[in-house]
Amino acid sequence: MNHIYCKQAVILFVFLSQSFLSCQSQTDKKTLQNTGTNLSDMAKAASVFLQSLSETQKGKIQFGFNEEERYNWHYIPRSRKGLTLNEMNDQQIKAAFALLRTVLSDTGFNKANSIIQLENVLREVENRPANDTHRDPGNYSFSIFGNPATDAIWGWRLEGHHLSFNFSSENNLLVSVTPGFFGSNPAVVLSGSEKGKYILKDEAELGFALLHSLNKVQMDKAIISNEAPGDILTVASRQAMINDPKGILYNELEGPQQKIFLQLLSIYIHRYTRLFAEGMMKEIEVADLNNLRFAWAGDQQPGIGHPHYYRIQGPTLIIEYDNTQNNANHIHTVIRDLKNDFGGDELLKHYKNDQH
Repeated sequence: MNHIYCKQAVILFVFLSQSFLSCQSQTDKKTLQNTGTNLSDMAKAASVFLQSLSETQKGKIQFGFNEEERYNWHYIPRSRKGLTLNEMNDQQIKAAFALLRTVLSDTGFNKANSIIQLENVLREVENRPANDTHRDPGNYSFSIFGNPATDAIWGWRLEGHHLSFNFSSENNLLVSVTPGFFGSNPAVVLSGSEKGKYILKDEAELGFALLHSLNKVQMDKAIISNEAPGDILTVASRQAMINDPKGILYNELEGPQQKIFLQLLSIYIHRYTRLFAEGMMKEIEVADLNNLRFAWAGDQQPGIGHPHYYRIQGPTLIIEYDNTQNNANHIHTVIRDLKNDFGGDELLKHYKNDQH
């Protein structure tokens, strides 16, 4: 599948993926009926996707759930295992993104699409040739860990430059959606046909809105450094942790400020389906909202040339936002579940105990 064809196919799924979910072909429906299992929507979509692949493609995309490859995640442009969009035909690409549709909200899905398509903009910004493969919307890779049609415990990943989703399932329940990474370079497109495009605008503007709502005493607690780190602090670690949490606590905010705080938190959690987002929010509430902290580093004014960073940290999660690279026009964001990243240790223990 050549580069131009793949780019057209990737654009095609943006328009067709939603109708694909509601209007699956009769062949796909028949295939599902023949599996003989009561699968979740995610497992059904994963099975349809796998059944659309050749044996050679399946050999590239499937791994064991307990293989180390499951933890081999990153958000930089690099060579990846799995099956890339460049190696799929139109039908397979639509099936792959129908799978993604089962776990992301409309907003999350649209942002993921936009991040993939931003590779075309970045190719122009960096004056790369049209056939360049370093900035390539087809160079995003799917991997499946286990067998969604037969295994009680399995997972999958979609990953490429500035995009990494990691999902784990047990007994047809989605138990983990993290690490979850969204990035954007450029943060704001400055020229060309996409001028003004700002994919992670909400994440940026609500962060500044919360910062600017603080009084001096509150700011003294929230601002942890006048210099922003060069990247998110958890980077692509296997286990996320930022020791010695700093920043202003939720219960140190006034009512209107708490509302902004929760709006900011919601932006990240509701990248995922409503049902899972609600479950994640309940876990946060059980751990007590008052244990959440908001921390800021770097410049206090928005705009290119003003590097800045913030995070939300609590007993169950870390959310980070960093905009420092490329003259502060390059955003990295991540959400980490401190208990359930990659499904958590308990899920892996269950997998091993079941003698897979």
